[in-house]
Amino acid sequence: MQNLFLLLALVAAALAAVVQVPLVKIEPYRNRLIREGRWVQYRKDREIRRFMMNKQSNDMSVGQYVNDYEDEAYVGNITIGTPQQQFKVILDTGSSNLWIPDITCGTKPENCSTVPACRGIICQFECDDQACCGAGANYTDSCFYQNKFDASKSSSYKTNGRNFIIEYGTGSARGFLGQDTITFGGIGEPQLAVPNTVFGQATSLAAFFEGQPLDGILGLAFKSIAVDQITPPFINAINQNLVDLPLFTVFLEHEGDQNGVQGGVYTYGGIDTKNCGPVIAYQPLSSATYYQFKMSAIGSGSYHSSKGWQVISDTGTSLIGGPKAYVSAIADAVGATWRDDYGVYILPCSAKINTLDITIGNQVYNIDSSNTIIPLGDGSNNCIYAIFPFSSGGFGPSWILGDPFIRQYCNIYDVGTQRVGFAKSLQSK
Repeated sequence: MQNLFLLLALVAAALAAVVQVPLVKIEPYRNRLIREGRWVQYRKDREIRRFMMNKQSNDMSVGQYVNDYEDEAYVGNITIGTPQQQFKVILDTGSSNLWIPDITCGTKPENCSTVPACRGIICQFECDDQACCGAGANYTDSCFYQNKFDASKSSSYKTNGRNFIIEYGTGSARGFLGQDTITFGGIGEPQLAVPNTVFGQATSLAAFFEGQPLDGILGLAFKSIAVDQITPPFINAINQNLVDLPLFTVFLEHEGDQNGVQGGVYTYGGIDTKNCGPVIAYQPLSSATYYQFKMSAIGSGSYHSSKGWQVISDTGTSLIGGPKAYVSAIADAVGATWRDDYGVYILPCSAKINTLDITIGNQVYNIDSSNTIIPLGDGSNNCIYAIFPFSSGGFGPSWILGDPFIRQYCNIYDVGTQRVGFAKSLQSK
């Protein structure tokens, strides 16, 4: 019996792996809408929806509210099923569920009798299926451009029988759950296959998803915040001993004007020593929900505050968010001004500014202008200063450390010991 256990342990070790999955940089949704002149109306609709969600939640149960995802800038490939069907997803440390559109997405409206009078933001509350609402000028199917999963073509697929709904500030994704083999990495790329993974098959998507260069979202945070307590794919990989170490590393390349180009690497099961320098320090998580920990201080130039806050590291947010008073003070210190119609701080793209200095534990992490000055996308010489006012409403973390921080410092998400490590990003440009 002892020899059998040893054999099983050796087999498990042999199957474990370190897998690197490349990313592609895409245009943030914010920049696209600014360029098309639709950002102002989008922000108004989003605020109306948030108000209505809050009002509705007092009277009935709704799906879990998670990040908006309008600011994503990086996608990676995954596959589902046997043979493999490929999808482009946001690899998001700020959520915990995987969903992709089902083959039936947008084709089976459940309650469309009021469609003529059910346009715009109200539709999302009056129609059970948001495919009734449509998207764009002609109210077309918001699933139209996405790749869709066909369970009938997968020999490893298993039915689940439960429905799911995830609410965003911009609308919802809803459908049913299935189970199959999920593979981190696309066809022809390095792959990490995770059998028996439960995922969402969306039959209805909010109009927000129309025309987006992505198919779905893969959450990499903990099970404790997963809708319906579904085990996240990477946690499932750890549970099945499929990776060398219970952690993954995120390396993101610098923001730029080009889209659809290589944007970084996710390394599952190990530390990325090619793109990242030695680990500077680890910070223990204060909550194994998001990747949440304590930030001691923040500042830039003449401004500095050491009040201390709870923060999260979030690959699904393209800027750094924090309480308005502190964000405003930092923006003033670098000479950035608030542009209300766009909802961002702006400054000349040629501006010479101080680093944004973040203290975590006993270490100070300096974010330079290559990661804090981001093209606005409206054809002007103005750039976004990569910090925005964010309110947690007294619940959850006070700050979000998004892509500018992660581009400067690789983040090592150590699931096994519940900590996050930071290593200098070895950018080639």
